[in-house]
Amino acid sequence: MAYLPVPRLPVPRLPALRPNGLPGRRVRVRRDVPVPMTDGVALLADHYAPIGVTRPPTILIRTPYGRAGVFGWMYGWNFARHGFQVLIQSCRGGFGSGGLLDPLGDEHADGLATVEWMRAQPWWGGTFAMHGPSYLGYNQWAIAADTPDLKAMAVQVAASCFRDAAYVGGAFALESSLIWTTLTAHMEGRFGGMAALTAPWRTRRAVTSGRPLSELDLVSAGRPLPFFQELLNHHADPSSPYWEKRDFSATVGQVTAEVTMTGGWYDVFLPWQLKDYAAMRAAGRRPYLTIGPWYHADIRHGRVANADALTWFRAHLMGDPSGLRRSPVRLYITGAGEWRDYPEWPLPGTRFERWHLQPGFALARANPAESEPDRYRYDPADPTPVYGGPVLIGNSEPRDNRRLETRRDVLVYTSESLAEDTDLIGPVMAELFVRTSRQHTDMVVRVCDVHPDGASLNVCEGVRRLTPAQGADENGVRRVEVELWPMGHRFRRGHRIRVHVASGAYPRIASNPGTGDPLPLGATMFTSEQEILHTPDYPSAVFLPRPLLG
Repeated sequence: MAYLPVPRLPVPRLPALRPNGLPGRRVRVRRDVPVPMTDGVALLADHYAPIGVTRPPTILIRTPYGRAGVFGWMYGWNFARHGFQVLIQSCRGGFGSGGLLDPLGDEHADGLATVEWMRAQPWWGGTFAMHGPSYLGYNQWAIAADTPDLKAMAVQVAASCFRDAAYVGGAFALESSLIWTTLTAHMEGRFGGMAALTAPWRTRRAVTSGRPLSELDLVSAGRPLPFFQELLNHHADPSSPYWEKRDFSATVGQVTAEVTMTGGWYDVFLPWQLKDYAAMRAAGRRPYLTIGPWYHADIRHGRVANADALTWFRAHLMGDPSGLRRSPVRLYITGAGEWRDYPEWPLPGTRFERWHLQPGFALARANPAESEPDRYRYDPADPTPVYGGPVLIGNSEPRDNRRLETRRDVLVYTSESLAEDTDLIGPVMAELFVRTSRQHTDMVVRVCDVHPDGASLNVCEGVRRLTPAQGADENGVRRVEVELWPMGHRFRRGHRIRVHVASGAYPRIASNPGTGDPLPLGATMFTSEQEILHTPDYPSAVFLPRPLLG
Protein backbone atom coordinates (compact mmCIF):
# COMPACT_ATOMS: atom_id res chain seq x y z
CA MET A 1 0.00 0.00 0.00
CA ALA A 2 1.47 3.34 -1.02
CA TYR A 3 1.91 6.15 1.45
CA LEU A 4 0.16 9.44 0.92
CA PRO A 5 2.76 12.23 0.69
CA VAL A 6 1.97 15.60 2.20
CA PRO A 7 4.77 17.78 0.83
CA ARG A 8 5.95 20.56 3.11
CA LEU A 9 2.86 20.33 5.30
CA PRO A 10 2.40 23.66 7.08
CA VAL A 11 2.16 23.67 10.83
CA PRO A 12 -1.57 23.52 11.68
CA ARG A 13 -2.91 26.66 13.29
CA LEU A 14 -5.91 27.48 15.39
CA PRO A 15 -8.82 29.00 13.45
CA ALA A 16 -8.37 32.53 12.22
CA LEU A 17 -8.75 35.39 14.70
CA ARG A 18 -11.62 37.81 14.51
CA PRO A 19 -10.88 41.46 13.72
CA ASN A 20 -10.71 42.29 17.42
CA GLY A 21 -7.90 39.77 17.81
CA LEU A 22 -9.98 37.19 19.68
CA PRO A 23 -11.46 34.08 18.07
CA GLY A 24 -15.02 33.08 18.80
CA ARG A 25 -17.09 33.89 21.84
CA ARG A 26 -16.68 35.93 24.98
CA VAL A 27 -15.74 33.88 28.02
CA ARG A 28 -16.72 33.91 31.68
CA VAL A 29 -14.22 32.55 34.22
CA ARG A 30 -14.89 31.28 37.75
CA ARG A 31 -11.66 30.77 39.63
CA ASP A 32 -10.75 28.57 42.61
CA VAL A 33 -13.89 26.44 42.44
CA PRO A 34 -13.64 23.74 45.15
CA VAL A 35 -14.26 20.20 43.94
CA PRO A 36 -14.73 17.66 46.77
CA MET A 37 -12.95 14.31 46.67
CA THR A 38 -14.19 11.12 48.31
CA ASP A 39 -11.94 11.62 51.36
CA GLY A 40 -13.21 15.17 51.97
CA VAL A 41 -10.23 16.95 50.42
CA ALA A 42 -11.13 19.79 48.03
CA LEU A 43 -9.22 20.29 44.77
CA LEU A 44 -9.39 23.74 43.22
CA ALA A 45 -10.40 24.31 39.61
CA ASP A 46 -10.96 27.20 37.22
CA HIS A 47 -14.08 27.01 35.06
CA TYR A 48 -14.13 28.72 31.65
CA ALA A 49 -17.51 28.98 29.90
CA PRO A 50 -18.49 30.63 26.61
CA ILE A 51 -21.12 33.28 27.19
CA GLY A 52 -24.46 32.64 25.54
CA VAL A 53 -24.04 28.86 25.11
CA THR A 54 -26.26 26.54 27.14
CA ARG A 55 -24.52 23.48 28.60
CA PRO A 56 -21.83 23.04 25.92
CA PRO A 57 -19.50 20.03 25.96
CA THR A 58 -16.82 20.16 28.66
CA ILE A 59 -13.08 19.73 28.32
CA LEU A 60 -11.50 18.47 31.56
CA ILE A 61 -7.81 19.13 32.18
CA ARG A 62 -6.19 17.84 35.37
CA THR A 63 -2.69 19.20 35.99
CA PRO A 64 -0.02 19.40 38.72
CA TYR A 65 1.50 22.51 37.08
CA GLY A 66 -0.95 25.25 38.00
CA ARG A 67 -4.09 26.67 36.42
CA ALA A 68 -3.23 30.26 35.53
CA GLY A 69 -0.76 31.86 33.14
CA VAL A 70 0.07 29.87 30.04
CA PHE A 71 -2.19 26.96 31.01
CA GLY A 72 -5.17 29.24 31.44
CA TRP A 73 -4.53 30.92 28.10
CA MET A 74 -3.67 27.87 26.00
CA TYR A 75 -6.41 25.63 27.36
CA GLY A 76 -9.04 27.71 29.12
CA TRP A 77 -9.47 30.80 26.98
CA ASN A 78 -8.67 29.23 23.62
CA PHE A 79 -11.10 26.31 23.85
CA ALA A 80 -13.87 28.30 25.55
CA ARG A 81 -13.79 30.88 22.75
CA HIS A 82 -14.60 28.05 20.35
CA GLY A 83 -17.75 27.03 22.21
CA PHE A 84 -16.48 24.55 24.80
CA GLN A 85 -16.48 24.95 28.55
CA VAL A 86 -13.19 24.05 30.19
CA LEU A 87 -12.45 22.86 33.71
CA ILE A 88 -8.77 23.14 34.63
CA GLN A 89 -8.13 21.45 37.96
CA SER A 90 -4.99 21.39 40.09
CA CYS A 91 -4.06 17.92 41.24
CA ARG A 92 -3.94 17.03 44.90
CA GLY A 93 -1.40 18.89 47.00
CA GLY A 94 -0.58 21.70 44.57
CA PHE A 95 -1.62 25.28 43.76
CA GLY A 96 -4.24 25.53 46.48
CA SER A 97 -5.66 22.01 46.19
CA GLY A 98 -5.84 20.12 49.47
CA GLY A 99 -4.10 16.94 50.48
CA LEU A 100 -0.55 15.83 49.79
CA LEU A 101 0.92 15.22 46.35
CA ASP A 102 1.33 11.49 45.74
CA PRO A 103 2.53 11.51 42.13
CA LEU A 104 0.53 9.14 39.94
CA GLY A 105 -1.08 7.54 42.98
CA ASP A 106 -4.38 9.43 43.43
CA GLU A 107 -5.25 10.33 39.87
CA HIS A 108 -7.70 7.50 39.28
CA ALA A 109 -9.81 8.16 42.37
CA ASP A 110 -9.55 11.95 42.14
CA GLY A 111 -10.35 11.96 38.43
CA LEU A 112 -13.47 9.87 38.91
CA ALA A 113 -14.60 12.03 41.84
CA THR A 114 -14.18 15.11 39.63
CA VAL A 115 -16.34 13.57 36.90
CA GLU A 116 -19.06 12.74 39.45
CA TRP A 117 -18.98 16.36 40.63
CA MET A 118 -19.24 17.65 37.06
CA ARG A 119 -22.33 15.53 36.43
CA ALA A 120 -24.08 17.30 39.31
CA GLN A 121 -23.40 20.82 38.05
CA PRO A 122 -26.13 22.89 36.35
CA TRP A 123 -23.80 23.59 33.43
CA TRP A 124 -23.17 19.88 32.73
CA GLY A 125 -24.04 19.03 29.12
CA GLY A 126 -23.81 15.25 29.35
CA THR A 127 -20.48 14.63 27.61
CA PHE A 128 -16.88 15.69 28.04
CA ALA A 129 -13.42 15.37 26.60
CA MET A 130 -9.93 15.40 28.15
CA HIS A 131 -6.80 17.10 26.89
CA GLY A 132 -3.18 17.70 27.71
CA PRO A 133 0.46 16.57 27.51
CA SER A 134 2.73 14.50 29.75
CA TYR A 135 1.26 14.12 33.26
CA LEU A 136 -1.98 15.66 31.96
CA GLY A 137 -2.13 12.89 29.36
CA TYR A 138 -1.48 10.22 31.98
CA ASN A 139 -4.43 11.63 33.95
CA GLN A 140 -6.64 10.95 30.94
CA TRP A 141 -5.71 7.26 30.80
CA ALA A 142 -6.16 6.98 34.58
CA ILE A 143 -9.95 7.30 34.26
CA ALA A 144 -10.67 6.71 30.58
CA ALA A 145 -11.85 3.11 30.88
CA ASP A 146 -14.26 3.93 33.73
CA THR A 147 -16.08 7.00 32.37
CA PRO A 148 -18.69 6.32 29.66
CA ASP A 149 -19.42 10.05 29.39
CA LEU A 150 -15.87 10.60 28.12
CA LYS A 151 -16.28 10.91 24.34
CA ALA A 152 -12.90 12.18 23.16
CA MET A 153 -9.27 12.36 24.31
CA ALA A 154 -6.32 14.35 23.00
CA VAL A 155 -3.15 12.87 24.53
CA GLN A 156 0.25 14.42 23.88
CA VAL A 157 3.73 13.08 24.73
CA ALA A 158 2.29 10.76 27.40
CA ALA A 159 1.48 7.14 28.10
CA SER A 160 -0.87 5.09 30.26
CA CYS A 161 2.00 3.93 32.47
CA PHE A 162 5.13 5.85 33.43
CA ARG A 163 7.02 2.96 34.98
CA ASP A 164 8.73 1.73 31.82
CA ALA A 165 9.86 5.27 31.02
CA ALA A 166 11.31 5.55 34.54
CA TYR A 167 13.19 2.23 34.12
CA VAL A 168 14.10 2.09 30.45
CA GLY A 169 14.89 -1.50 29.57
CA GLY A 170 15.13 -2.13 33.32
CA ALA A 171 17.71 0.65 33.84
CA PHE A 172 16.81 3.63 36.00
CA ALA A 173 16.16 6.79 33.93
CA LEU A 174 18.09 8.98 36.35
CA GLU A 175 18.13 12.33 34.58
CA SER A 176 14.43 12.54 33.69
CA SER A 177 13.30 11.21 37.08
CA LEU A 178 15.45 13.69 38.99
CA ILE A 179 14.47 16.58 36.70
CA TRP A 180 10.75 15.97 37.23
CA THR A 181 10.95 15.64 41.02
CA THR A 182 13.17 18.72 41.23
CA LEU A 183 10.79 20.66 38.99
CA THR A 184 7.70 19.86 41.06
CA ALA A 185 9.55 20.63 44.30
CA HIS A 186 10.15 24.23 43.19
CA MET A 187 7.05 25.09 41.15
CA GLU A 188 5.13 26.77 43.95
CA GLY A 189 7.99 28.83 45.34
CA ARG A 190 8.44 32.54 44.92
CA PHE A 191 10.19 32.00 41.60
CA GLY A 192 8.17 28.95 40.60
CA GLY A 193 7.97 30.09 37.00
CA MET A 194 11.72 29.57 36.70
CA ALA A 195 11.50 25.96 37.90
CA ALA A 196 11.38 24.49 34.40
CA LEU A 197 14.48 26.49 33.42
CA THR A 198 16.52 25.68 36.51
CA ALA A 199 15.57 22.01 36.98
CA PRO A 200 17.96 20.71 34.26
CA TRP A 201 20.83 22.79 35.68
CA ARG A 202 20.10 21.61 39.22
CA THR A 203 19.95 18.02 38.01
CA ARG A 204 23.21 18.30 36.11
CA ARG A 205 24.91 19.69 39.20
CA ALA A 206 23.58 16.77 41.22
CA VAL A 207 24.58 13.95 38.85
CA THR A 208 28.13 15.31 38.55
CA SER A 209 28.52 15.85 42.31
CA GLY A 210 29.87 12.40 43.06
CA ARG A 211 27.23 11.87 45.76
CA PRO A 212 25.50 8.48 46.10
CA LEU A 213 22.43 7.99 43.97
CA SER A 214 20.11 8.09 46.98
CA GLU A 215 21.39 11.57 47.91
CA LEU A 216 21.12 13.30 44.55
CA ASP A 217 17.77 14.87 45.46
CA LEU A 218 19.50 16.68 48.34
CA VAL A 219 21.84 18.30 45.81
CA SER A 220 19.22 19.13 43.17
CA ALA A 221 16.39 20.29 45.46
CA GLY A 222 18.01 20.93 48.81
CA ARG A 223 15.83 18.36 50.57
CA PRO A 224 14.73 14.73 50.23
CA LEU A 225 12.15 14.26 47.48
CA PRO A 226 9.72 11.45 48.41
CA PHE A 227 8.80 10.54 44.84
CA PHE A 228 12.46 10.26 43.80
CA GLN A 229 13.12 7.99 46.77
CA GLU A 230 10.04 5.92 45.91
CA LEU A 231 11.27 5.46 42.35
CA LEU A 232 14.58 4.20 43.69
CA ASN A 233 12.99 1.81 46.15
CA HIS A 234 10.26 0.34 43.94
CA HIS A 235 12.26 -0.28 40.77
CA ALA A 236 12.72 -4.03 41.19
CA ASP A 237 9.14 -5.27 40.99
CA PRO A 238 6.78 -3.96 38.30
CA SER A 239 3.96 -6.10 39.76
CA SER A 240 4.22 -4.55 43.22
CA PRO A 241 1.13 -2.82 44.65
CA TYR A 242 2.99 0.48 44.23
CA TRP A 243 3.07 0.14 40.42
CA GLU A 244 -0.15 -1.83 40.07
CA LYS A 245 -1.99 1.21 41.41
CA ARG A 246 -0.26 3.49 38.89
CA ASP A 247 -0.37 1.39 35.71
CA PHE A 248 -3.37 1.79 33.39
CA SER A 249 -1.91 0.11 30.32
CA ALA A 250 -4.08 -3.00 30.78
CA THR A 251 -7.27 -0.95 30.35
CA VAL A 252 -6.32 1.00 27.22
CA GLY A 253 -8.14 -1.48 24.98
CA GLN A 254 -11.32 -0.97 27.01
CA VAL A 255 -11.47 2.78 26.36
CA THR A 256 -14.45 3.75 24.20
CA ALA A 257 -13.55 7.44 23.81
CA GLU A 258 -12.16 8.56 20.45
CA VAL A 259 -8.42 9.18 20.89
CA THR A 260 -5.93 11.33 19.04
CA MET A 261 -2.26 11.19 20.03
CA THR A 262 0.59 13.61 19.41
CA GLY A 263 4.18 12.47 19.99
CA GLY A 264 7.75 13.34 19.12
CA TRP A 265 10.60 11.23 17.76
CA TYR A 266 12.79 12.52 20.61
CA ASP A 267 10.20 12.24 23.39
CA VAL A 268 10.89 10.17 26.50
CA PHE A 269 7.43 8.53 26.33
CA LEU A 270 7.22 7.70 22.61
CA PRO A 271 7.76 3.90 22.78
CA TRP A 272 5.02 3.53 25.39
CA GLN A 273 2.69 5.97 23.67
CA LEU A 274 2.95 3.72 20.62
CA LYS A 275 2.15 0.69 22.79
CA ASP A 276 -1.06 2.47 23.82
CA TYR A 277 -1.78 3.09 20.14
CA ALA A 278 -1.18 -0.60 19.39
CA ALA A 279 -3.49 -1.67 22.24
CA MET A 280 -6.30 0.45 20.81
CA ARG A 281 -5.73 -0.93 17.31
CA ALA A 282 -5.78 -4.48 18.67
CA ALA A 283 -9.15 -3.69 20.28
CA GLY A 284 -10.53 -2.66 16.89
CA ARG A 285 -10.29 1.09 17.45
CA ARG A 286 -8.96 3.71 15.01
CA PRO A 287 -7.00 6.30 16.98
CA TYR A 288 -5.24 9.14 15.22
CA LEU A 289 -1.48 9.52 15.60
CA THR A 290 0.85 12.43 14.81
CA ILE A 291 4.62 12.20 15.38
CA GLY A 292 6.72 15.27 14.72
CA PRO A 293 10.41 16.23 15.02
CA TRP A 294 9.87 17.21 18.65
CA TYR A 295 11.23 16.46 22.09
CA HIS A 296 9.21 16.30 25.30
CA ALA A 297 9.31 19.93 26.43
CA ASP A 298 9.35 21.28 22.86
CA ILE A 299 7.02 24.29 22.67
CA ARG A 300 6.59 23.68 18.94
CA HIS A 301 4.25 20.75 19.41
CA GLY A 302 1.94 22.69 21.74
CA ARG A 303 0.27 24.71 18.99
CA VAL A 304 -0.01 21.68 16.70
CA ALA A 305 -1.52 19.62 19.53
CA ASN A 306 -4.08 22.31 20.43
CA ALA A 307 -5.18 22.65 16.82
CA ASP A 308 -5.43 18.88 16.47
CA ALA A 309 -7.44 18.66 19.70
CA LEU A 310 -9.83 21.42 18.66
CA THR A 311 -10.56 19.66 15.37
CA TRP A 312 -10.95 16.35 17.20
CA PHE A 313 -13.32 17.73 19.82
CA ARG A 314 -15.46 19.50 17.22
CA ALA A 315 -15.77 16.20 15.36
CA HIS A 316 -16.64 13.99 18.32
CA LEU A 317 -18.48 16.35 20.68
CA MET A 318 -20.11 18.79 18.24
CA GLY A 319 -20.71 16.56 15.23
CA ASP A 320 -18.46 18.51 12.85
CA PRO A 321 -15.91 16.14 11.23
CA SER A 322 -15.07 18.58 8.40
CA GLY A 323 -11.60 19.31 9.76
CA LEU A 324 -10.45 15.72 10.17
CA ARG A 325 -7.68 14.57 7.86
CA ARG A 326 -8.18 11.62 5.57
CA SER A 327 -5.52 9.29 7.00
CA PRO A 328 -5.21 8.62 10.73
CA VAL A 329 -1.38 8.53 10.93
CA ARG A 330 0.79 11.54 10.12
CA LEU A 331 4.58 11.35 10.47
CA TYR A 332 7.36 13.87 9.98
CA ILE A 333 10.27 12.10 8.28
CA THR A 334 13.50 13.50 9.65
CA GLY A 335 16.32 13.71 7.16
CA ALA A 336 13.75 14.20 4.41
CA GLY A 337 12.13 17.26 5.99
CA GLU A 338 8.58 16.33 5.01
CA TRP A 339 5.29 15.18 6.50
CA ARG A 340 3.58 12.03 5.24
CA ASP A 341 0.21 10.45 5.86
CA TYR A 342 -0.32 6.70 6.37
CA PRO A 343 -3.25 4.43 7.26
CA GLU A 344 -1.63 2.92 10.37
CA TRP A 345 1.51 2.31 12.46
CA PRO A 346 3.68 0.34 11.84
CA LEU A 347 3.43 1.07 8.15
CA PRO A 348 1.73 -1.66 6.09
CA GLY A 349 4.21 -4.01 4.47
CA THR A 350 7.21 -2.93 6.56
CA ARG A 351 10.07 -5.42 6.42
CA PHE A 352 12.92 -5.47 8.91
CA GLU A 353 16.39 -5.51 7.41
CA ARG A 354 19.09 -7.16 9.48
CA TRP A 355 22.25 -5.04 9.49
CA HIS A 356 25.05 -7.12 10.99
CA LEU A 357 27.98 -5.98 13.06
CA GLN A 358 31.06 -7.03 11.10
CA PRO A 359 34.75 -7.65 11.75
CA GLY A 360 36.78 -4.49 11.47
CA PHE A 361 33.90 -2.41 12.88
CA ALA A 362 31.90 -2.50 9.65
CA LEU A 363 28.12 -2.65 9.36
CA ALA A 364 26.49 -4.51 6.48
CA ARG A 365 23.51 -6.65 5.58
CA ALA A 366 25.73 -9.60 4.69
CA ASN A 367 26.22 -12.33 7.27
CA PRO A 368 29.39 -11.84 9.34
CA ALA A 369 32.41 -14.06 8.81
CA GLU A 370 34.24 -15.99 11.51
CA SER A 371 36.05 -13.44 13.63
CA GLU A 372 37.29 -12.58 17.09
CA PRO A 373 34.90 -10.64 19.32
CA ASP A 374 35.32 -6.92 19.93
CA ARG A 375 36.05 -5.98 23.52
CA TYR A 376 35.73 -3.06 25.90
CA ARG A 377 35.73 -2.44 29.62
CA TYR A 378 32.90 -0.61 31.35
CA ASP A 379 33.79 1.25 34.53
CA PRO A 380 30.77 2.50 36.51
CA ALA A 381 33.02 4.96 38.32
CA ASP A 382 33.70 6.60 34.93
CA PRO A 383 30.39 5.89 33.18
CA THR A 384 30.04 6.20 29.45
CA PRO A 385 28.32 9.55 28.83
CA VAL A 386 25.50 10.31 26.43
CA TYR A 387 25.24 13.10 23.84
CA GLY A 388 21.65 13.81 22.93
CA GLY A 389 18.81 11.36 23.31
CA PRO A 390 15.40 11.72 24.97
CA VAL A 391 15.26 13.67 28.23
CA LEU A 392 12.27 15.17 30.04
CA ILE A 393 13.26 18.85 29.95
CA GLY A 394 15.81 20.27 27.56
CA ASN A 395 16.53 20.01 23.86
CA SER A 396 16.78 16.35 22.87
CA GLU A 397 17.36 16.93 19.16
CA PRO A 398 20.23 14.98 17.51
CA ARG A 399 23.79 15.95 18.39
CA ASP A 400 27.16 15.17 16.87
CA ASN A 401 28.47 12.04 18.62
CA ARG A 402 32.02 12.06 17.26
CA ARG A 403 33.50 12.97 20.63
CA LEU A 404 31.70 10.05 22.27
CA GLU A 405 32.98 7.71 19.56
CA THR A 406 36.60 8.33 20.61
CA ARG A 407 36.05 6.62 23.98
CA ARG A 408 37.44 3.14 24.51
CA ASP A 409 34.20 1.98 26.11
CA VAL A 410 32.16 2.59 22.94
CA LEU A 411 32.25 0.23 19.94
CA VAL A 412 31.43 1.88 16.62
CA TYR A 413 30.24 0.00 13.51
CA THR A 414 29.76 1.91 10.24
CA SER A 415 28.26 1.01 6.88
CA GLU A 416 29.54 1.95 3.45
CA SER A 417 28.14 5.12 1.92
CA LEU A 418 24.56 4.60 0.81
CA ALA A 419 24.01 4.50 -2.94
CA GLU A 420 20.48 5.92 -2.65
CA ASP A 421 18.18 7.69 -0.24
CA THR A 422 17.02 5.15 2.32
CA ASP A 423 13.86 5.69 4.35
CA LEU A 424 13.65 3.74 7.60
CA ILE A 425 10.30 4.10 9.37
CA GLY A 426 9.08 1.95 12.25
CA PRO A 427 10.19 0.09 15.37
CA VAL A 428 13.91 -0.63 15.83
CA MET A 429 15.45 -3.57 17.66
CA ALA A 430 18.94 -4.94 18.22
CA GLU A 431 20.04 -8.52 18.86
CA LEU A 432 23.45 -8.81 20.49
CA PHE A 433 25.48 -11.85 21.39
CA VAL A 434 27.72 -10.94 24.28
CA ARG A 435 29.99 -12.29 26.96
CA THR A 436 30.16 -10.28 30.15
CA SER A 437 32.43 -10.71 33.15
CA ARG A 438 29.57 -9.70 35.45
CA GLN A 439 26.03 -10.97 35.35
CA HIS A 440 24.70 -7.51 36.22
CA THR A 441 25.51 -5.02 33.47
CA ASP A 442 23.85 -2.86 30.80
CA MET A 443 23.89 -2.90 27.02
CA VAL A 444 23.27 0.35 25.16
CA VAL A 445 22.70 0.43 21.38
CA ARG A 446 22.46 3.62 19.32
CA VAL A 447 21.87 4.28 15.61
CA CYS A 448 23.50 7.38 14.06
CA ASP A 449 23.35 9.08 10.68
CA VAL A 450 26.88 9.85 9.47
CA HIS A 451 26.96 12.84 7.13
CA PRO A 452 29.52 13.27 4.33
CA ASP A 453 31.45 15.78 6.48
CA GLY A 454 31.84 13.14 9.20
CA ALA A 455 29.22 14.45 11.62
CA SER A 456 27.60 11.49 13.41
CA LEU A 457 24.09 12.49 14.54
CA ASN A 458 22.14 10.19 16.84
CA VAL A 459 18.78 9.00 15.47
CA CYS A 460 17.57 6.57 18.15
CA GLU A 461 18.85 4.41 20.97
CA GLY A 462 17.85 1.90 23.64
CA VAL A 463 19.16 0.13 26.72
CA ARG A 464 18.74 -3.28 28.30
CA ARG A 465 19.75 -4.01 31.89
CA LEU A 466 21.06 -7.56 32.24
CA THR A 467 20.54 -9.79 35.26
CA PRO A 468 21.30 -13.47 35.88
CA ALA A 469 17.88 -14.21 34.36
CA GLN A 470 19.45 -13.57 30.94
CA GLY A 471 21.39 -16.82 31.04
CA ALA A 472 24.34 -17.87 28.89
CA ASP A 473 24.82 -20.86 26.60
CA GLU A 474 27.54 -23.49 26.91
CA ASN A 475 30.05 -20.99 25.48
CA GLY A 476 29.17 -18.29 28.01
CA VAL A 477 27.36 -16.24 25.35
CA ARG A 478 24.23 -14.31 26.26
CA ARG A 479 21.63 -13.35 23.66
CA VAL A 480 20.39 -9.83 24.40
CA GLU A 481 17.47 -8.04 22.75
CA VAL A 482 17.48 -4.26 23.00
CA GLU A 483 14.39 -2.26 22.04
CA LEU A 484 15.39 1.14 20.63
CA TRP A 485 13.24 4.20 20.14
CA PRO A 486 11.30 4.00 16.87
CA MET A 487 12.44 6.08 13.94
CA GLY A 488 11.04 7.86 10.93
CA HIS A 489 14.22 8.96 9.17
CA ARG A 490 15.76 9.27 5.72
CA PHE A 491 19.44 8.38 5.43
CA ARG A 492 20.39 10.33 2.34
CA ARG A 493 22.52 9.11 -0.52
CA GLY A 494 26.18 9.43 0.42
CA HIS A 495 25.43 9.15 4.16
CA ARG A 496 26.34 6.11 6.24
CA ILE A 497 24.51 4.18 8.96
CA ARG A 498 26.41 3.81 12.21
CA VAL A 499 25.72 1.69 15.30
CA HIS A 500 27.17 2.23 18.78
CA VAL A 501 27.44 -0.52 21.38
CA ALA A 502 28.27 0.52 24.94
CA SER A 503 27.24 -0.16 28.53
CA GLY A 504 26.37 3.33 29.75
CA ALA A 505 24.45 6.47 28.81
CA TYR A 506 25.08 8.65 31.85
CA PRO A 507 23.34 10.63 33.30
CA ARG A 508 20.26 9.76 31.28
CA ILE A 509 20.60 6.21 32.62
CA ALA A 510 21.99 5.53 36.10
CA SER A 511 25.36 3.82 36.09
CA ASN A 512 25.17 0.07 36.67
CA PRO A 513 27.44 -0.80 39.65
CA GLY A 514 27.66 -4.42 38.55
CA THR A 515 26.37 -5.80 41.86
CA GLY A 516 22.64 -6.25 41.40
CA ASP A 517 22.09 -4.32 44.63
CA PRO A 518 19.00 -2.09 44.95
CA LEU A 519 19.73 1.29 43.45
CA PRO A 520 20.17 3.31 46.69
CA LEU A 521 22.69 0.78 48.02
CA GLY A 522 24.98 0.62 45.00
CA ALA A 523 28.04 2.20 46.65
CA THR A 524 30.38 -0.66 45.73
CA MET A 525 31.16 -0.71 42.00
CA PHE A 526 32.80 -3.29 39.76
CA THR A 527 34.11 -2.96 36.23
CA SER A 528 32.77 -5.32 33.59
CA GLU A 529 34.71 -6.80 30.68
CA GLN A 530 32.41 -6.99 27.65
CA GLU A 531 32.77 -9.00 24.45
CA ILE A 532 30.54 -8.43 21.41
CA LEU A 533 30.45 -11.40 19.03
CA HIS A 534 29.81 -11.24 15.28
CA THR A 535 30.12 -14.68 13.69
CA PRO A 536 27.85 -16.99 11.67
CA ASP A 537 26.77 -18.65 14.93
CA TYR A 538 26.44 -15.38 16.84
CA PRO A 539 25.34 -12.75 14.30
CA SER A 540 24.87 -9.55 16.32
CA ALA A 541 22.71 -7.10 14.38
CA VAL A 542 20.25 -4.24 14.39
CA PHE A 543 16.85 -4.65 12.72
CA LEU A 544 15.96 -1.53 10.74
CA PRO A 545 12.41 -0.96 9.41
CA ARG A 546 12.19 -0.59 5.63
CA PRO A 547 8.69 0.31 4.41
CA LEU A 548 7.38 -1.06 1.14
CA LEU A 549 6.17 2.06 -0.62
CA GLY A 550 4.93 0.46 -3.81
